[in-house]
Amino acid sequence: MMVALRGASALLLLFLAAFLPPPQCAQDPAMVHYIYQRFRVLEQGLEKCTQATRAYIQEFQEFSKNISVMLGRCQTYTSEYKSAVGNLALRVERAQREIDYIQYLREADECIESEDKTLAEMLLQEAEEEKKIRTLLNASCDNMLMSIKSLKIVKKMMDTHGSWMKDAVYNSPKVYLLIGSRNNTVWEFANIRAFMEDNTKPAPRKQILTLSWQGTGQVIYKGFLFFHNQATSNEIIKYNLQKRTVEDRMLLPGGVGRALVYQHSPSTYIDLAVDEHGLWAIHSGPGTHSHLVLTKIEPGTLGVEHSWDTPCRSQDAEASFLLCGVLYVVYRTGGQGPHRITCVYDPLGTISEEDLPNLFFPKRPRSHSMIHYNPRDKQLYAWNEGNQIIYKLQTKRKRPLK
Repeated sequence: MMVALRGASALLLLFLAAFLPPPQCAQDPAMVHYIYQRFRVLEQGLEKCTQATRAYIQEFQEFSKNISVMLGRCQTYTSEYKSAVGNLALRVERAQREIDYIQYLREADECIESEDKTLAEMLLQEAEEEKKIRTLLNASCDNMLMSIKSLKIVKKMMDTHGSWMKDAVYNSPKVYLLIGSRNNTVWEFANIRAFMEDNTKPAPRKQILTLSWQGTGQVIYKGFLFFHNQATSNEIIKYNLQKRTVEDRMLLPGGVGRALVYQHSPSTYIDLAVDEHGLWAIHSGPGTHSHLVLTKIEPGTLGVEHSWDTPCRSQDAEASFLLCGVLYVVYRTGGQGPHRITCVYDPLGTISEEDLPNLFFPKRPRSHSMIHYNPRDKQLYAWNEGNQIIYKLQTKRKRPLK
């Protein structure tokens, strides 16, 4: 830097000397002295500039050094901060995982409590349902079927399908005959003798119903005829035989009446039955060859009291009946062979497979059009290929309820 300043001073002197007059034209010594003093002032100014420049350079060097030190420290602090932030992020992540785990445990506990509560409610509902069923199917009747002892052919007709019965409750000797699977004519006989002998007096009373029935699942209960209305898939009619009017009607829920109850009964979609506990409906569940559904009906109001999905299949079945609240389903495999009861369903669970004897009917050549139990005289009324048959039964006591 100093070399550059000296070179600049020399150049300045040479430049000024070029404009000086020659010696011969030189002014007096005062002018020379003045010029000399001005040069001295210029040299001093240049010297101060040189010193100031040196000071600035030194300060800049120190500043640069300080900046370098500070940048180094900043880099160190940045690394430390990055490390601290990374550690903090790890701690936050760990804390979040712990919070999530605690929340999971809390939700799991809540779920367990909810499941326990739901299970307790289900058990309570099942207990209440079982209590309701036991109340509905009271222990006033505790018999179960042991065998079909004998049969008696009461009458023979030309019609393949039909039903015949007595009132299941009233102590009346009257016999009712319903011919065919679709009809609206009821024949009323004074007694069983009048039914057996065509020429016996009094002659049967003919009653034309205002509606036609469907199938062979009709029953008479306390003076009322209950039957499946032919014009509908699931309507049950309560008909007052004395007044000759429709007393009430109901629709069975759940898509009832869309499938046959029994494979070998091609016209019956709802089979009504009566036993010691009252009025029942047997029908098929959804699907082809599905399981039978048992529905308890309150005969006064025609309200559904309860329904059970049974394990008994409609395939190969031809009829069924109830005795003391137990469903007995009659099967005939492929339409051949003996008529056997191979499925029994007890809603109370008092009958086990070990309790079931080998239940079969005396051999008949054709399938039954209907088999209905009468709780008043403890017999089965059946229709088989135009024959009106009575089956006598042998029963025993069921196991007591726990």
